[in-house]
Amino acid sequence: MQIFLLTALTMTAFAANSVLARAALLTTAIDPASYTLIRLVSGAATLAVIALMGSNRAAPRGGSWLSAAALFGYAAAFSFAYVNLPSGTGALVLFACVQITMIGWGLWRGDRPGAAEWFGLVAAFAAFVWLVSPGIAAPDIRSSALMALAGICWGVYSLRGRSAADPLQETAGNFLRAAPMALGLSALALSQFSMPLDGAALALMSGAITSGLGYALWYRALQGLTSVQGALVQLSVPAIAAAGGIAFLAEPLTLRFALCSAVILGGIALAILSKARRA
Repeated sequence: MQIFLLTALTMTAFAANSVLARAALLTTAIDPASYTLIRLVSGAATLAVIALMGSNRAAPRGGSWLSAAALFGYAAAFSFAYVNLPSGTGALVLFACVQITMIGWGLWRGDRPGAAEWFGLVAAFAAFVWLVSPGIAAPDIRSSALMALAGICWGVYSLRGRSAADPLQETAGNFLRAAPMALGLSALALSQFSMPLDGAALALMSGAITSGLGYALWYRALQGLTSVQGALVQLSVPAIAAAGGIAFLAEPLTLRFALCSAVILGGIALAILSKARRA
């Protein structure tokens, strides 16, 4: 029961990242670069405190600049994408591209999927193409491309973190390294600088609570989940994000999004389960 509650709380936190970003960039005047900066700095501070309070009571000492660059790429593209993307659509594109990146890396490394895996991957990719293809209900293509980039960056970050001996320390170190990158982005976007109190508060919540604390809870939950379970439960995030967008931001639920969500997430789930059975 404890693992279930931790997992449910973590998935809600991950989905809240999408809702908070969309709320900040839709309803306040904060610019995406400033949102990214506050999120990464507050996330770094929160993770550093958690690391100091942990069993080792040590300052963050893990991570790498390459992983930090992938983390920064995810956070920056994520913020700029949510200027025009609904919460649920953004989360769907993000998590689909995360899984596609990780599965694609396995293919590149020589993994040979079975028929069921191929069917799931092809179905998911076809639904993804339909989701972003031109039409009345299609999401903004530029924002969708940015969110796809965010998903690829997060997939790379996840792949690099698979062998981490202490994921919390590694994540804290990567957040600390990514913070000055976000500061550089803010300097480049200085002409668009805008940091109202309400937007900064939402960014702070995203960084300190749903990112920093959320990742700490996720690593605790993963101790009671298999790798397959960990991959599958993340597929719930787009649905939770869509529900949050409908409830708090009055975002519409279109038939196109509902159908694409079912096929994309179902296809990825089929691929993950088929691979686990084959292994």
